[in-house]
Amino acid sequence: MNPSNPATPAIVTEAGARPLSRAVLWLMCLTYLLPGQWSREVWRPFDLGAFGYMAALAEGRAEWLNPTLAGLQTPDGALLPYWIGAWGIQLLPFDPALAARLPFLALLLACLALLWYATFHLARTDAAQPVSFAFGGEAQTIDYARALADAALLALMATLGFLMAHEATPAIVQLLGTGLWIYALAAAPYRAGWAQTSSASGLVVLALSGAPFVALLLGLAGWVICHRSRFEGARRLRWGLALGIAVACASAVVTHAWAWRIAQLNGSSLLQLIAWYVWPSGALALWTLWRWRRQWSRRHVAIPLSLSFVALLSCLAMGGQERALLIGLPGLAILAAFAIPTLNRSLSAMVDWFSLFLFSATALFIWAYYLALHTGWPPRLMANVNRLAPGFVMPFDSISLVLALAGTLAWLALVRWRTSRQRAALWRSLALPAGGVALMWLLMMTLWRPALDHGMGQSDLLRQLRSHLAVSASDCIAAPHQSLALLATLEAQGGWTTHGTQTLDSTSCHWAVVRLAVGQNPVLPNGWTAVQSLQRSSDRGSRYWILKR
Repeated sequence: MNPSNPATPAIVTEAGARPLSRAVLWLMCLTYLLPGQWSREVWRPFDLGAFGYMAALAEGRAEWLNPTLAGLQTPDGALLPYWIGAWGIQLLPFDPALAARLPFLALLLACLALLWYATFHLARTDAAQPVSFAFGGEAQTIDYARALADAALLALMATLGFLMAHEATPAIVQLLGTGLWIYALAAAPYRAGWAQTSSASGLVVLALSGAPFVALLLGLAGWVICHRSRFEGARRLRWGLALGIAVACASAVVTHAWAWRIAQLNGSSLLQLIAWYVWPSGALALWTLWRWRRQWSRRHVAIPLSLSFVALLSCLAMGGQERALLIGLPGLAILAAFAIPTLNRSLSAMVDWFSLFLFSATALFIWAYYLALHTGWPPRLMANVNRLAPGFVMPFDSISLVLALAGTLAWLALVRWRTSRQRAALWRSLALPAGGVALMWLLMMTLWRPALDHGMGQSDLLRQLRSHLAVSASDCIAAPHQSLALLATLEAQGGWTTHGTQTLDSTSCHWAVVRLAVGQNPVLPNGWTAVQSLQRSSDRGSRYWILKR
Protein backbone atom coordinates (compact mmCIF):
# COMPACT_ATOMS: atom_id res chain seq x y z
CA MET A 1 0.00 0.00 0.00
CA ASN A 2 1.15 3.52 -0.71
CA PRO A 3 2.78 4.67 2.55
CA SER A 4 1.87 8.31 1.85
CA ASN A 5 -1.77 7.35 1.45
CA PRO A 6 -2.49 4.44 3.80
CA ALA A 7 -6.28 4.88 3.77
CA THR A 8 -6.87 4.59 0.03
CA PRO A 9 -9.49 1.97 -0.92
CA ALA A 10 -8.71 2.18 -4.67
CA ILE A 11 -7.04 -0.81 -6.31
CA VAL A 12 -6.17 -0.24 -9.97
CA THR A 13 -3.73 -2.16 -12.13
CA GLU A 14 -1.72 -0.67 -14.95
CA ALA A 15 -4.05 -2.35 -17.47
CA GLY A 16 -7.09 -0.95 -15.67
CA ALA A 17 -5.93 2.62 -16.22
CA ARG A 18 -6.30 2.32 -19.97
CA PRO A 19 -8.06 5.46 -21.27
CA LEU A 20 -11.15 5.38 -23.41
CA SER A 21 -10.51 5.98 -27.10
CA ARG A 22 -10.79 9.70 -27.86
CA ALA A 23 -12.78 8.95 -31.02
CA VAL A 24 -15.26 6.81 -29.10
CA LEU A 25 -15.56 9.40 -26.33
CA TRP A 26 -16.22 12.21 -28.82
CA LEU A 27 -18.76 10.07 -30.67
CA MET A 28 -20.65 9.33 -27.43
CA CYS A 29 -20.67 13.01 -26.46
CA LEU A 30 -21.95 14.12 -29.86
CA THR A 31 -24.54 11.33 -29.94
CA TYR A 32 -25.75 12.55 -26.58
CA LEU A 33 -25.78 16.29 -27.34
CA LEU A 34 -26.69 16.72 -31.03
CA PRO A 35 -29.99 14.80 -31.40
CA GLY A 36 -32.96 17.05 -30.77
CA GLN A 37 -31.12 20.27 -31.50
CA TRP A 38 -32.40 20.58 -35.06
CA SER A 39 -36.04 20.58 -36.23
CA ARG A 40 -37.45 20.29 -32.73
CA GLU A 41 -40.08 22.52 -31.25
CA VAL A 42 -39.72 24.17 -27.88
CA TRP A 43 -41.45 21.81 -25.47
CA ARG A 44 -41.36 22.26 -21.74
CA PRO A 45 -42.80 25.35 -19.99
CA PHE A 46 -39.44 26.51 -18.57
CA ASP A 47 -37.78 26.20 -21.96
CA LEU A 48 -40.64 27.98 -23.69
CA GLY A 49 -40.70 30.83 -21.16
CA ALA A 50 -36.94 31.36 -21.47
CA PHE A 51 -37.25 31.45 -25.26
CA GLY A 52 -39.93 34.12 -24.91
CA TYR A 53 -37.55 36.44 -23.04
CA MET A 54 -34.74 35.76 -25.53
CA ALA A 55 -36.97 36.54 -28.51
CA ALA A 56 -38.25 39.73 -26.85
CA LEU A 57 -34.67 40.98 -26.42
CA ALA A 58 -33.61 39.98 -29.93
CA GLU A 59 -36.63 41.67 -31.54
CA GLY A 60 -36.31 44.87 -29.52
CA ARG A 61 -39.49 44.39 -27.49
CA ALA A 62 -37.62 44.49 -24.18
CA GLU A 63 -34.68 46.33 -22.62
CA TRP A 64 -31.40 44.45 -22.26
CA LEU A 65 -31.01 45.38 -18.59
CA ASN A 66 -34.65 44.58 -17.86
CA PRO A 67 -35.87 41.60 -19.93
CA THR A 68 -39.66 41.34 -20.04
CA LEU A 69 -42.17 39.04 -21.69
CA ALA A 70 -45.61 40.54 -22.30
CA GLY A 71 -44.77 43.09 -19.60
CA LEU A 72 -43.63 40.51 -17.01
CA GLN A 73 -40.08 40.66 -15.67
CA THR A 74 -37.95 37.56 -15.40
CA PRO A 75 -38.93 35.40 -12.40
CA ASP A 76 -35.31 34.57 -11.51
CA GLY A 77 -33.50 37.90 -11.95
CA ALA A 78 -31.20 36.35 -14.55
CA LEU A 79 -29.68 38.37 -17.39
CA LEU A 80 -26.79 36.43 -18.94
CA PRO A 81 -28.80 33.39 -20.19
CA TYR A 82 -31.32 35.60 -21.98
CA TRP A 83 -28.54 37.71 -23.48
CA ILE A 84 -26.84 34.58 -24.83
CA GLY A 85 -30.04 33.29 -26.43
CA ALA A 86 -30.89 36.73 -27.87
CA TRP A 87 -27.40 37.07 -29.36
CA GLY A 88 -27.85 33.66 -30.97
CA ILE A 89 -31.15 34.74 -32.53
CA GLN A 90 -29.60 37.93 -33.87
CA LEU A 91 -26.36 36.41 -35.20
CA LEU A 92 -27.29 32.94 -36.47
CA PRO A 93 -29.28 32.58 -39.73
CA PHE A 94 -31.58 29.85 -38.46
CA ASP A 95 -35.05 29.46 -37.06
CA PRO A 96 -35.18 31.58 -33.86
CA ALA A 97 -35.74 28.56 -31.59
CA LEU A 98 -32.73 26.75 -33.10
CA ALA A 99 -30.59 29.91 -33.10
CA ALA A 100 -31.32 30.43 -29.38
CA ARG A 101 -30.56 26.78 -28.62
CA LEU A 102 -27.19 26.42 -30.38
CA PRO A 103 -25.16 28.68 -28.03
CA PHE A 104 -26.35 26.55 -25.12
CA LEU A 105 -25.08 23.47 -26.96
CA ALA A 106 -21.63 25.09 -26.99
CA LEU A 107 -21.98 25.78 -23.26
CA LEU A 108 -22.75 22.10 -22.64
CA LEU A 109 -19.62 21.07 -24.50
CA ALA A 110 -17.66 23.48 -22.30
CA CYS A 111 -19.24 21.95 -19.18
CA LEU A 112 -18.18 18.45 -20.27
CA ALA A 113 -14.62 19.65 -20.91
CA LEU A 114 -14.45 21.40 -17.52
CA LEU A 115 -15.70 18.25 -15.79
CA TRP A 116 -13.06 16.09 -17.50
CA TYR A 117 -10.17 18.38 -16.57
CA ALA A 118 -11.46 18.90 -13.02
CA THR A 119 -11.57 15.13 -12.43
CA PHE A 120 -8.16 14.73 -14.07
CA HIS A 121 -6.53 17.23 -11.70
CA LEU A 122 -8.29 15.84 -8.60
CA ALA A 123 -7.19 12.30 -9.45
CA ARG A 124 -3.55 13.45 -9.66
CA THR A 125 -3.35 14.33 -5.95
CA ASP A 126 -1.56 11.97 -3.59
CA ALA A 127 -4.67 11.32 -1.49
CA ALA A 128 -6.59 10.02 -4.53
CA GLN A 129 -3.90 7.56 -5.69
CA PRO A 130 -4.59 3.80 -5.67
CA VAL A 131 -2.75 1.15 -3.69
CA SER A 132 0.91 0.60 -4.54
CA PHE A 133 1.64 -3.09 -5.19
CA ALA A 134 4.61 -4.80 -3.58
CA PHE A 135 6.10 -5.88 -6.92
CA GLY A 136 4.82 -3.05 -9.10
CA GLY A 137 2.17 -3.11 -11.77
CA GLU A 138 -0.13 -0.49 -10.24
CA ALA A 139 -1.60 2.30 -12.37
CA GLN A 140 0.61 5.28 -13.13
CA THR A 141 -0.60 8.66 -11.90
CA ILE A 142 -1.38 10.31 -15.27
CA ASP A 143 -2.95 7.16 -16.75
CA TYR A 144 -5.07 6.71 -13.63
CA ALA A 145 -6.19 10.34 -13.74
CA ARG A 146 -7.19 10.09 -17.41
CA ALA A 147 -9.17 6.92 -16.84
CA LEU A 148 -11.04 8.47 -13.91
CA ALA A 149 -11.76 11.61 -15.95
CA ASP A 150 -13.27 9.41 -18.67
CA ALA A 151 -15.35 7.65 -16.02
CA ALA A 152 -16.65 10.96 -14.65
CA LEU A 153 -17.71 12.06 -18.13
CA LEU A 154 -19.55 8.78 -18.67
CA ALA A 155 -21.16 9.07 -15.24
CA LEU A 156 -22.52 12.52 -16.05
CA MET A 157 -23.99 11.37 -19.37
CA ALA A 158 -25.45 8.30 -17.65
CA THR A 159 -27.29 10.44 -15.06
CA LEU A 160 -30.94 10.65 -16.06
CA GLY A 161 -31.38 14.18 -14.75
CA PHE A 162 -28.69 15.46 -17.11
CA LEU A 163 -31.16 14.97 -19.97
CA MET A 164 -32.67 18.29 -18.83
CA ALA A 165 -29.48 19.95 -20.04
CA HIS A 166 -30.81 19.77 -23.61
CA GLU A 167 -32.97 22.83 -22.86
CA ALA A 168 -31.97 26.47 -23.40
CA THR A 169 -32.67 27.76 -19.89
CA PRO A 170 -30.77 29.72 -17.21
CA ALA A 171 -29.98 26.39 -15.52
CA ILE A 172 -27.48 25.59 -18.30
CA VAL A 173 -25.55 28.80 -17.70
CA GLN A 174 -25.63 28.06 -13.97
CA LEU A 175 -24.19 24.64 -14.82
CA LEU A 176 -21.36 26.40 -16.64
CA GLY A 177 -20.74 28.54 -13.55
CA THR A 178 -20.43 25.50 -11.28
CA GLY A 179 -18.20 23.84 -13.88
CA LEU A 180 -15.83 26.81 -13.79
CA TRP A 181 -15.85 26.74 -9.97
CA ILE A 182 -15.08 23.05 -9.65
CA TYR A 183 -12.37 23.25 -12.32
CA ALA A 184 -10.75 26.20 -10.55
CA LEU A 185 -10.54 24.41 -7.22
CA ALA A 186 -9.29 21.19 -8.80
CA ALA A 187 -6.66 22.83 -11.03
CA ALA A 188 -5.38 25.39 -8.51
CA PRO A 189 -2.23 23.43 -7.56
CA TYR A 190 -1.31 22.89 -11.22
CA ARG A 191 -2.82 25.77 -13.26
CA ALA A 192 -2.77 28.75 -10.89
CA GLY A 193 -3.51 31.44 -13.46
CA TRP A 194 -6.41 29.65 -15.10
CA ALA A 195 -7.77 28.72 -11.66
CA GLN A 196 -7.85 32.35 -10.48
CA THR A 197 -9.71 33.45 -13.60
CA SER A 198 -12.13 30.50 -13.55
CA SER A 199 -13.01 30.85 -9.87
CA ALA A 200 -14.02 34.50 -10.13
CA SER A 201 -15.72 34.00 -13.50
CA GLY A 202 -17.74 31.02 -12.28
CA LEU A 203 -19.20 32.88 -9.31
CA VAL A 204 -20.09 35.92 -11.43
CA VAL A 205 -21.72 33.70 -14.05
CA LEU A 206 -23.84 32.11 -11.32
CA ALA A 207 -24.91 35.51 -9.98
CA LEU A 208 -25.84 36.79 -13.45
CA SER A 209 -27.79 33.60 -14.12
CA GLY A 210 -30.19 33.99 -11.22
CA ALA A 211 -28.28 32.02 -8.55
CA PRO A 212 -26.47 34.58 -6.35
CA PHE A 213 -27.04 32.56 -3.16
CA VAL A 214 -25.46 29.51 -4.81
CA ALA A 215 -22.51 31.67 -5.84
CA LEU A 216 -22.12 32.94 -2.28
CA LEU A 217 -22.29 29.45 -0.74
CA LEU A 218 -19.87 27.94 -3.26
CA GLY A 219 -17.49 30.87 -2.84
CA LEU A 220 -17.42 30.42 0.94
CA ALA A 221 -17.10 26.63 0.70
CA GLY A 222 -14.26 26.97 -1.79
CA TRP A 223 -12.50 29.52 0.41
CA VAL A 224 -12.58 27.12 3.38
CA ILE A 225 -11.31 24.20 1.28
CA CYS A 226 -8.46 26.29 -0.14
CA HIS A 227 -7.59 27.72 3.29
CA ARG A 228 -7.12 24.19 4.68
CA SER A 229 -5.18 22.92 1.66
CA ARG A 230 -1.47 22.08 1.85
CA PHE A 231 -1.00 23.21 -1.78
CA GLU A 232 0.34 26.74 -2.11
CA GLY A 233 -1.53 27.24 -5.39
CA ALA A 234 -4.81 26.28 -3.73
CA ARG A 235 -4.22 28.65 -0.83
CA ARG A 236 -3.55 31.52 -3.25
CA LEU A 237 -6.92 30.80 -4.88
CA ARG A 238 -8.57 32.40 -1.83
CA TRP A 239 -7.94 35.79 -3.45
CA GLY A 240 -9.71 34.81 -6.65
CA LEU A 241 -12.64 33.41 -4.69
CA ALA A 242 -12.89 36.53 -2.54
CA LEU A 243 -12.89 38.69 -5.67
CA GLY A 244 -15.52 36.48 -7.25
CA ILE A 245 -17.75 36.69 -4.15
CA ALA A 246 -17.49 40.49 -4.08
CA VAL A 247 -18.23 40.94 -7.81
CA ALA A 248 -21.01 38.35 -7.76
CA CYS A 249 -22.76 40.00 -4.81
CA ALA A 250 -22.39 43.45 -6.35
CA SER A 251 -23.75 42.31 -9.72
CA ALA A 252 -26.70 40.64 -7.97
CA VAL A 253 -27.49 43.93 -6.23
CA VAL A 254 -27.31 45.90 -9.49
CA THR A 255 -29.50 43.41 -11.37
CA HIS A 256 -31.93 42.93 -8.44
CA ALA A 257 -31.23 39.19 -8.42
CA TRP A 258 -31.35 38.87 -4.62
CA ALA A 259 -34.74 37.31 -3.91
CA TRP A 260 -36.08 34.61 -1.63
CA ARG A 261 -37.50 31.70 -3.62
CA ILE A 262 -38.47 29.55 -0.68
CA ALA A 263 -41.26 27.07 -1.46
CA GLN A 264 -43.07 24.44 0.53
CA LEU A 265 -41.38 21.07 0.35
CA ASN A 266 -43.19 17.81 -0.38
CA GLY A 267 -41.07 15.05 1.13
CA SER A 268 -42.45 12.17 -0.94
CA SER A 269 -42.15 14.10 -4.19
CA LEU A 270 -38.56 15.05 -3.34
CA LEU A 271 -37.62 11.41 -2.70
CA GLN A 272 -39.15 10.36 -6.01
CA LEU A 273 -37.33 13.19 -7.80
CA ILE A 274 -33.96 12.29 -6.32
CA ALA A 275 -34.50 8.57 -6.93
CA TRP A 276 -34.64 8.97 -10.72
CA TYR A 277 -32.92 12.31 -11.26
CA VAL A 278 -29.48 11.39 -9.88
CA TRP A 279 -29.47 7.73 -10.97
CA PRO A 280 -26.93 6.09 -11.21
CA SER A 281 -24.38 8.75 -10.16
CA GLY A 282 -26.14 9.33 -6.85
CA ALA A 283 -25.88 5.67 -5.81
CA LEU A 284 -22.22 5.50 -6.79
CA ALA A 285 -21.54 8.78 -4.98
CA LEU A 286 -22.93 7.31 -1.76
CA TRP A 287 -20.65 4.31 -2.23
CA THR A 288 -17.71 6.70 -2.62
CA LEU A 289 -18.57 8.50 0.61
CA TRP A 290 -18.55 5.16 2.40
CA ARG A 291 -15.39 3.69 0.90
CA TRP A 292 -13.45 6.98 1.11
CA ARG A 293 -14.96 7.90 4.51
CA ARG A 294 -11.52 8.54 6.05
CA GLN A 295 -10.72 11.14 3.38
CA TRP A 296 -13.76 13.41 3.32
CA SER A 297 -11.50 16.38 4.07
CA ARG A 298 -9.23 15.62 1.10
CA ARG A 299 -9.69 17.67 -2.06
CA HIS A 300 -10.90 14.87 -4.37
CA VAL A 301 -13.85 14.24 -2.04
CA ALA A 302 -14.42 17.62 -0.38
CA ILE A 303 -14.70 19.67 -3.60
CA PRO A 304 -17.38 17.60 -5.44
CA LEU A 305 -19.14 16.89 -2.15
CA SER A 306 -19.44 20.64 -1.44
CA LEU A 307 -21.01 21.25 -4.85
CA SER A 308 -23.47 18.39 -4.43
CA PHE A 309 -24.43 19.56 -0.93
CA VAL A 310 -25.06 23.15 -2.06
CA ALA A 311 -27.22 21.90 -4.95
CA LEU A 312 -29.24 19.67 -2.62
CA LEU A 313 -29.67 22.53 -0.16
CA SER A 314 -30.93 24.78 -2.98
CA CYS A 315 -33.35 22.08 -4.12
CA LEU A 316 -34.74 21.71 -0.60
CA ALA A 317 -35.12 25.48 -0.18
CA MET A 318 -36.94 25.79 -3.53
CA GLY A 319 -39.48 23.11 -2.70
CA GLY A 320 -37.88 20.29 -4.68
CA GLN A 321 -37.08 22.26 -7.85
CA GLU A 322 -35.39 19.82 -10.24
CA ARG A 323 -33.30 22.50 -11.95
CA ALA A 324 -31.58 23.24 -8.65
CA LEU A 325 -30.28 19.67 -8.66
CA LEU A 326 -28.89 20.03 -12.17
CA ILE A 327 -25.99 22.23 -11.04
CA GLY A 328 -24.88 19.53 -8.58
CA LEU A 329 -24.68 16.71 -11.13
CA PRO A 330 -20.99 17.38 -12.03
CA GLY A 331 -20.09 16.93 -8.36
CA LEU A 332 -22.01 13.65 -8.20
CA ALA A 333 -20.34 12.48 -11.42
CA ILE A 334 -16.87 13.08 -9.96
CA LEU A 335 -17.79 11.26 -6.76
CA ALA A 336 -19.22 8.41 -8.86
CA ALA A 337 -15.93 8.16 -10.77
CA PHE A 338 -14.00 7.64 -7.53
CA ALA A 339 -16.36 4.78 -6.65
CA ILE A 340 -15.32 2.78 -9.71
CA PRO A 341 -11.82 1.76 -8.43
CA THR A 342 -13.42 0.41 -5.24
CA LEU A 343 -16.22 -1.69 -6.77
CA ASN A 344 -15.90 -5.44 -6.55
CA ARG A 345 -16.76 -7.64 -9.49
CA SER A 346 -20.27 -8.52 -8.27
CA LEU A 347 -21.34 -4.87 -7.87
CA SER A 348 -19.89 -3.98 -11.25
CA ALA A 349 -21.76 -6.88 -12.85
CA MET A 350 -25.00 -5.77 -11.18
CA VAL A 351 -24.67 -2.29 -12.70
CA ASP A 352 -23.95 -3.82 -16.10
CA TRP A 353 -26.87 -6.23 -16.14
CA PHE A 354 -29.32 -3.67 -14.82
CA SER A 355 -28.27 -1.21 -17.53
CA LEU A 356 -28.37 -3.91 -20.20
CA PHE A 357 -31.95 -4.96 -19.44
CA LEU A 358 -33.27 -1.45 -18.72
CA PHE A 359 -32.02 0.26 -21.87
CA SER A 360 -32.52 -2.73 -24.16
CA ALA A 361 -36.15 -2.92 -23.02
CA THR A 362 -36.51 0.86 -23.47
CA ALA A 363 -35.11 0.67 -27.01
CA LEU A 364 -37.47 -2.20 -27.84
CA PHE A 365 -40.38 -0.19 -26.45
CA ILE A 366 -39.49 2.86 -28.61
CA TRP A 367 -39.10 0.74 -31.74
CA ALA A 368 -42.44 -1.02 -31.07
CA TYR A 369 -44.32 2.28 -30.89
CA TYR A 370 -42.52 3.49 -34.02
CA LEU A 371 -43.73 0.38 -35.82
CA ALA A 372 -47.27 0.97 -34.57
CA LEU A 373 -47.24 4.60 -35.71
CA HIS A 374 -46.36 3.59 -39.28
CA THR A 375 -48.12 0.25 -39.70
CA GLY A 376 -50.87 0.18 -37.06
CA TRP A 377 -49.40 -2.99 -35.54
CA PRO A 378 -49.41 -3.98 -32.70
CA PRO A 379 -53.05 -2.81 -32.48
CA ARG A 380 -52.96 -2.25 -28.71
CA LEU A 381 -50.10 0.21 -29.03
CA MET A 382 -51.87 1.99 -31.89
CA ALA A 383 -54.97 2.28 -29.74
CA ASN A 384 -52.88 4.04 -27.08
CA VAL A 385 -51.57 6.46 -29.73
CA ASN A 386 -55.08 7.26 -30.95
CA ARG A 387 -56.21 7.85 -27.38
CA LEU A 388 -53.32 10.20 -26.54
CA ALA A 389 -53.10 11.99 -29.90
CA PRO A 390 -56.31 11.49 -31.90
CA GLY A 391 -55.94 12.21 -35.58
CA PHE A 392 -52.14 12.33 -35.56
CA VAL A 393 -50.47 10.96 -38.70
CA MET A 394 -46.80 10.05 -38.34
CA PRO A 395 -44.62 11.30 -41.25
CA PHE A 396 -41.85 9.08 -42.55
CA ASP A 397 -38.25 10.37 -42.35
CA SER A 398 -35.62 8.13 -43.93
CA ILE A 399 -32.69 10.04 -42.39
CA SER A 400 -34.10 9.64 -38.88
CA LEU A 401 -34.62 5.93 -39.51
CA VAL A 402 -31.02 5.47 -40.66
CA LEU A 403 -29.67 7.32 -37.60
CA ALA A 404 -31.86 5.26 -35.28
CA LEU A 405 -30.68 2.01 -36.89
CA ALA A 406 -27.04 3.12 -36.60
CA GLY A 407 -27.51 3.96 -32.94
CA THR A 408 -29.17 0.61 -32.24
CA LEU A 409 -26.37 -1.30 -33.96
CA ALA A 410 -23.81 0.69 -31.96
CA TRP A 411 -25.64 -0.30 -28.76
CA LEU A 412 -25.54 -3.97 -29.74
CA ALA A 413 -21.80 -3.66 -30.43
CA LEU A 414 -21.29 -2.02 -27.02
CA VAL A 415 -23.24 -4.80 -25.31
CA ARG A 416 -21.18 -7.43 -27.11
CA TRP A 417 -17.95 -5.70 -26.05
CA ARG A 418 -19.04 -5.40 -22.42
CA THR A 419 -20.25 -8.99 -22.12
CA SER A 420 -16.97 -10.30 -23.53
CA ARG A 421 -13.80 -10.58 -21.49
CA GLN A 422 -13.04 -6.84 -21.66
CA ARG A 423 -12.80 -6.38 -17.90
CA ALA A 424 -9.61 -4.40 -17.43
CA ALA A 425 -10.65 -0.83 -18.24
CA LEU A 426 -11.44 1.25 -15.16
CA TRP A 427 -14.39 3.03 -16.80
CA ARG A 428 -16.01 -0.19 -18.09
CA SER A 429 -18.84 -0.20 -15.51
CA LEU A 430 -20.14 3.14 -16.78
CA ALA A 431 -19.97 2.34 -20.49
CA LEU A 432 -23.39 0.64 -20.63
CA PRO A 433 -25.26 3.23 -18.51
CA ALA A 434 -23.87 6.15 -20.55
CA GLY A 435 -24.37 4.37 -23.87
CA GLY A 436 -27.91 3.38 -22.88
CA VAL A 437 -28.96 6.93 -22.04
CA ALA A 438 -27.41 8.20 -25.29
CA LEU A 439 -29.28 5.50 -27.22
CA MET A 440 -32.58 6.32 -25.50
CA TRP A 441 -32.24 10.04 -26.29
CA LEU A 442 -31.19 9.34 -29.91
CA LEU A 443 -34.15 7.03 -30.54
CA MET A 444 -36.61 9.46 -29.01
CA MET A 445 -35.28 12.38 -31.06
CA THR A 446 -35.36 10.40 -34.32
CA LEU A 447 -38.20 7.87 -34.14
CA TRP A 448 -40.53 9.79 -31.83
CA ARG A 449 -39.70 13.43 -32.55
CA PRO A 450 -42.76 14.23 -34.75
CA ALA A 451 -45.07 12.64 -32.20
CA LEU A 452 -43.38 14.48 -29.33
CA ASP A 453 -43.62 17.77 -31.25
CA HIS A 454 -47.33 17.14 -31.76
CA GLY A 455 -47.94 16.29 -28.11
CA MET A 456 -45.61 18.75 -26.38
CA GLY A 457 -45.13 21.53 -28.94
CA GLN A 458 -47.35 24.52 -29.55
CA SER A 459 -48.00 24.17 -33.31
CA ASP A 460 -51.43 22.60 -32.84
CA LEU A 461 -52.50 25.34 -30.42
CA LEU A 462 -51.15 28.11 -32.68
CA ARG A 463 -52.98 26.69 -35.68
CA GLN A 464 -56.28 26.77 -33.78
CA LEU A 465 -55.64 30.25 -32.41
CA ARG A 466 -54.84 31.68 -35.84
CA SER A 467 -58.10 30.32 -37.23
CA HIS A 468 -60.16 32.28 -34.67
CA LEU A 469 -58.08 35.36 -33.81
CA ALA A 470 -58.40 38.33 -36.14
CA VAL A 471 -55.99 40.69 -34.41
CA SER A 472 -55.00 43.78 -36.40
CA ALA A 473 -51.45 45.07 -36.53
CA SER A 474 -52.31 47.92 -34.14
CA ASP A 475 -54.23 45.71 -31.70
CA CYS A 476 -53.00 43.36 -28.98
CA ILE A 477 -53.99 40.27 -26.99
CA ALA A 478 -54.58 40.36 -23.25
CA ALA A 479 -53.53 37.29 -21.26
CA PRO A 480 -53.95 38.26 -17.59
CA HIS A 481 -52.47 35.97 -14.94
CA GLN A 482 -51.35 33.41 -17.52
CA SER A 483 -48.22 31.26 -17.53
CA LEU A 484 -44.99 32.34 -19.16
CA ALA A 485 -45.35 29.39 -21.54
CA LEU A 486 -48.67 30.72 -22.90
CA LEU A 487 -47.31 34.27 -23.09
CA ALA A 488 -44.28 33.04 -25.06
CA THR A 489 -46.57 31.04 -27.36
CA LEU A 490 -48.64 34.12 -28.15
CA GLU A 491 -45.83 36.67 -28.42
CA ALA A 492 -42.63 34.87 -29.44
CA GLN A 493 -44.16 32.13 -31.59
CA GLY A 494 -47.48 33.65 -32.64
CA GLY A 495 -46.13 37.13 -33.32
CA TRP A 496 -48.96 38.93 -31.50
CA THR A 497 -48.40 41.88 -29.19
CA THR A 498 -49.36 40.47 -25.81
CA HIS A 499 -50.14 42.10 -22.46
CA GLY A 500 -49.78 39.80 -19.47
CA THR A 501 -49.99 42.29 -16.60
CA GLN A 502 -53.32 44.06 -17.23
CA THR A 503 -56.75 42.77 -16.31
CA LEU A 504 -59.60 42.58 -18.80
CA ASP A 505 -61.13 45.69 -17.22
CA SER A 506 -58.01 47.81 -17.64
CA THR A 507 -56.50 46.53 -20.89
CA SER A 508 -56.81 48.39 -24.18
CA CYS A 509 -56.70 45.12 -26.14
CA HIS A 510 -59.78 43.92 -27.99
CA TRP A 511 -58.85 40.25 -27.76
CA ALA A 512 -57.88 37.98 -24.87
CA VAL A 513 -56.73 34.39 -24.39
CA VAL A 514 -56.95 32.57 -21.04
CA ARG A 515 -56.27 28.99 -20.05
CA LEU A 516 -58.69 27.38 -17.59
CA ALA A 517 -59.27 23.91 -16.25
CA VAL A 518 -61.86 21.76 -17.98
CA GLY A 519 -65.31 22.56 -16.60
CA GLN A 520 -64.30 26.09 -15.55
CA ASN A 521 -65.78 29.02 -17.45
CA PRO A 522 -64.14 32.46 -17.73
CA VAL A 523 -65.42 35.33 -15.60
CA LEU A 524 -66.28 38.02 -18.15
CA PRO A 525 -66.51 41.70 -17.24
CA ASN A 526 -68.98 43.98 -19.01
CA GLY A 527 -68.29 44.33 -22.70
CA TRP A 528 -66.49 40.99 -23.13
CA THR A 529 -67.79 37.79 -24.71
CA ALA A 530 -66.41 34.30 -25.23
CA VAL A 531 -65.76 33.61 -28.90
CA GLN A 532 -64.39 30.07 -28.83
CA SER A 533 -62.92 27.46 -26.51
CA LEU A 534 -60.01 25.36 -27.80
CA GLN A 535 -58.30 22.23 -26.55
CA ARG A 536 -55.01 20.69 -27.57
CA SER A 537 -55.38 17.06 -28.58
CA SER A 538 -52.71 16.05 -26.07
CA ASP A 539 -53.99 18.22 -23.22
CA ARG A 540 -57.25 16.94 -21.76
CA GLY A 541 -57.04 18.81 -18.48
CA SER A 542 -57.47 22.39 -19.67
CA ARG A 543 -59.07 24.53 -22.35
CA TYR A 544 -58.04 27.81 -23.98
CA TRP A 545 -60.72 30.46 -24.18
CA ILE A 546 -60.68 33.18 -26.84
CA LEU A 547 -62.41 36.33 -25.61
CA LYS A 548 -63.36 39.45 -27.53
CA ARG A 549 -64.36 42.91 -26.41
